[in-house]
Amino acid sequence: MMYPYMTLADETEIVHSHLKEDHGVQSVDVHFERAKPFGFDSARCILPAYEWVIREGFTDDEIALFERLLQANAHVIFKYAEIGGISVAKAI
Repeated sequence: MMYPYMTLADETEIVHSHLKEDHGVQSVDVHFERAKPFGFDSARCILPAYEWVIREGFTDDEIALFERLLQANAHVIFKYAEIGGISVAKAI
């Protein structure tokens, strides 16, 4: 399951996975996606290793920006991944 995290000004959507654990190591997949006329630009980074496993359509400068964003937000993303995403208040 992927949980919404943030939408950037250029409409790039950022979502993250639940907290994963493999051999005692916790990780979270963070996916970036932006619509284009005939499909999507996509990138996926695995935290905490900052390993980019998908990089399609985004420039090197955009990936560098995403990595800086992840470095500043990784602790929050891990927290939300652990609790099942950000809780959003419902309108009454």
